[in-house]
Amino acid sequence: MTAPEILPHDEDLEKRNILRDYRTLLKAIKPRLRDGDEKRIRQAFEIALESHKDMRRKSGEPYIHHPLAVATIVAEEIGLGVTSVICALLHDVVEDTDYTLDEVKREFGGEVATIVDGLTKISKLGSGSDSVQAENYRKILLTLSDDIRVILIKIADRLHNMRTLDDVPRKNQLKISSETLFLYAPLAHRLGLYSIKGEFEDLSMKYTESEKYKEIASKLNSKKRERNRFINDFCTPLAKEIEKSGLKAKVFGRPKTIFSIWNKMKKKGIDFEDVYDKFAIRIIIDAEPEKEKEDCWKAYSIVTDLYTPSPNRLRDWISHPKANGYESLHTTVMGPKGKWVEVQIRTERMDIIAERGLAAHWKYKENKGTKTVDEAVEGWLMQVREFLKSPDSNAIEFINDFKLQLYAQEIYTFTPSGDLKILPKDATALDFAYAIHTGLGDNCIGAKVNNKLVPISHVLRNGDQVEIISSKKQKPSEDWLNFVVTSKAKSKIKASLKELKKKVGEDGKDILDRKLRQVKANFNTENIQFLANYYKKNTPLDLYYDIANEKVDLSKLKGFKIIGGNFELPRPEKKEVKEFIPMTNAEDISKNTELVIFGDTSDMIPYEFAKCCAPIPGDDVVGFLSINGLVKIHRTSCNNMINLMSKYGYRIVKTRWTNPRKPEFLSGLMLDGLDDIGLINKLTNIISSEMKINMKSISLESKDGIFKGEIYVYIQHQDQLNELMQKMKQLPGIISVNRIEN
Repeated sequence: MTAPEILPHDEDLEKRNILRDYRTLLKAIKPRLRDGDEKRIRQAFEIALESHKDMRRKSGEPYIHHPLAVATIVAEEIGLGVTSVICALLHDVVEDTDYTLDEVKREFGGEVATIVDGLTKISKLGSGSDSVQAENYRKILLTLSDDIRVILIKIADRLHNMRTLDDVPRKNQLKISSETLFLYAPLAHRLGLYSIKGEFEDLSMKYTESEKYKEIASKLNSKKRERNRFINDFCTPLAKEIEKSGLKAKVFGRPKTIFSIWNKMKKKGIDFEDVYDKFAIRIIIDAEPEKEKEDCWKAYSIVTDLYTPSPNRLRDWISHPKANGYESLHTTVMGPKGKWVEVQIRTERMDIIAERGLAAHWKYKENKGTKTVDEAVEGWLMQVREFLKSPDSNAIEFINDFKLQLYAQEIYTFTPSGDLKILPKDATALDFAYAIHTGLGDNCIGAKVNNKLVPISHVLRNGDQVEIISSKKQKPSEDWLNFVVTSKAKSKIKASLKELKKKVGEDGKDILDRKLRQVKANFNTENIQFLANYYKKNTPLDLYYDIANEKVDLSKLKGFKIIGGNFELPRPEKKEVKEFIPMTNAEDISKNTELVIFGDTSDMIPYEFAKCCAPIPGDDVVGFLSINGLVKIHRTSCNNMINLMSKYGYRIVKTRWTNPRKPEFLSGLMLDGLDDIGLINKLTNIISSEMKINMKSISLESKDGIFKGEIYVYIQHQDQLNELMQKMKQLPGIISVNRIEN
């Protein structure tokens, strides 16, 4: 909800609102307060209030509301302690005001100063060169190596920014939402902050796919009474049986997020009405620590006595918790009226971990700075730290590799002695070797899986027992990168290949040194860079490496002009230079230009429509400026565009449709249903006769009375496409009609 702009003369009202937010914070942190804590929080609040006194947010409200809100999220929704609350209150003062880090350290100690410094270093996520955005993500992730609270406070900061995004310009809404969906949502997922992850996804969708978000939200609201009645019919008999058994438990329904419902609609190609699991049933048990597992399985037995379970939908994360500490039993059962219902069973302790994730494990003794954490969580963090310290310098590749690990499904594998190794799904024997030790991975030549000899590329399954076979003669190969899936394995292989390249490069360097002496040229930085440019090598190491492998013809050196030991001529071969817009112009365009498609100014910037999402007039679209000055027009919901906007936000170009009904755009529709005589005639009659739409192609496949098909038509506007889809859905036997997204 957008905060109303407060007029400058409403000082009394502003003071009351600030005091109200401060009291809300104290109420949230009260259970964790000890002697002197409230005084320290008050001191941090007064410093933040004074430092930000002349600053206002986009909504017009005093800026102090933001650090107060972040501190409240940290205390109430993530569950961190007093030190984290103080850091949240001060998280912007060093960057945005004259207050220094030394002053923070003097007033609150080294621990607070270290966290505030970490927050300050990762706060400037903005414009820059192609890799700056990815480098900033790397900075965020590197804080995992220092203090996990930096990341958790940063997540709280982003959550409040997303909650108040209505007041931000459209371009920034798209950039921030895409960035959140690309990195912060999967990071929250991996840290076990599931409710925050869901809110990140919903709020991102609200701005990147506004119409679809509103449509699903409206349908959810209209069906709320019917849904509540079904939940009550399901839960009432279940609660009675659980009470009879002697278990103390709460049984209730919880709605699924709009984003997850939309994802299921896209993935399965179904309508909103056909998504059965729009909510999940939770059973939260009040259990003694030693009886947690027993009580959860007892509740599971009661559920499956009342309702028939799906044999393929049991997930046991109690026997083997997820790497982020998540513990729960999930099953899907057949409920009233023939509807499948997901049931989640866990204890109150498990539920706190499910809501607050890593923070529930990471319990700091605020005064001593010591911490305790479960082995599974600590094991994952150790892997993260190893990966983050990788010398690989390609920031974008680094982020893409790491992001894959955030959402990866897990399998449980074992060493010959029975030690558990949690790996992502599709991990290979080589991934397993690197999970044990880098040296073992580098020297891996094969493995025994369940006592059967397999190659290093063998994909592991749940429960496999793996013995690695190694040889000191074995060295990493570039081919290995094609089948390993873990971030650690990829980073270690790349690091080893780089070291091998350096060793080979030393031979090439010696060869070049001798050759330069023969032609009486100096072995210096200028000459080496000249030769790297001439032979079109990215780095001197690439030059040395190719010289050693005899891929560089050094005989040409005799024809170069050398003055005072330095090369002068010939110059490097002239490369074909493509026309491009300098970065400063790119930034000016993205800040000041609203691209008008099919309007009077459309010839100002060359553009084309992205093939990945095939936008049509009426779609919510956005432009992306490439370095050659061409603007690619994408739908805001396009996964490729979300990826690009999250990494290169400064290249976003606002777009709007004008006079969109003249040209025609190719759009695809996917249909399925019950086969019927004359179906093609009925479809083509709607397309050509009723709606006068030109059709490019139609293909239908039928098997056992069921058909699936694709139709490609030329559309003038989104409204026209929606009308066509509605008419098709009304035909007898048609089960679903969906737009082909890619």
